[in-house]
Amino acid sequence: MLKFTPDHEWLRLDGEVATVGITNFAQDKLGDLVFVELPSVGTKLKKGAAAATVESVKAASDVYAPISGEVVEVNPKVSSDPALVNSAPTGEGWLFKLKIADASELGALLDEAAYDATIT
Repeated sequence: MLKFTPDHEWLRLDGEVATVGITNFAQDKLGDLVFVELPSVGTKLKKGAAAATVESVKAASDVYAPISGEVVEVNPKVSSDPALVNSAPTGEGWLFKLKIADASELGALLDEAAYDATIT
């Protein structure tokens, strides 16, 4: 099950680790991505901090940490093929994985219906 932020990030929980990416809405608004800058493994992120950058022919946009945690993995495929974020934003186009620092922060995330209400 995916959770969302109002800033168009999604998060998928797997135990103490959360996979993070940008939503289909976000990638659609950005257009074709040409560059993705990912955080380094071991980086400690605070909720709301800029964690990654995605760049399209239209604009560059920061991706924010939906929760606090430590980066435990990044997706090397999106660095070499940024279009993966466009073609599979909630699948193979994930950006990074966080080891959750404060599970209580998960309560502030939106479910799919609440997120959809923010973009319509």
